[in-house]
Amino acid sequence: MSRRCMITGKGVMSGNNVSHANNRTRRKFLPNVQDTSVYSETLGRKIKIRVSMAGLRTIEHKGGIDAWLMDTAPTKMHEDLRSYRKQVEQVLAQKAGK
Repeated sequence: MSRRCMITGKGVMSGNNVSHANNRTRRKFLPNVQDTSVYSETLGRKIKIRVSMAGLRTIEHKGGIDAWLMDTAPTKMHEDLRSYRKQVEQVLAQKAGK
């Protein structure tokens, strides 16, 4: 399981631990990525995603997972989320057609 956010793309970064004597040893900076599920109002169910806390704030800022999916270009989103976008588009097209 990769440590990469599906929303923001944040991943593991590397750097140095620097001691008082200025000795440098390599270290990793891990993002706060959690497995969670967010509710899609359009689909009427929860969507499982692997997201950082900054990604959750982004989703809330955009107005929910459905708004984020429709606002973001498919080429810029995680490949697993592209199928959810297609499902949301289909449901919205059906509602508009009625």
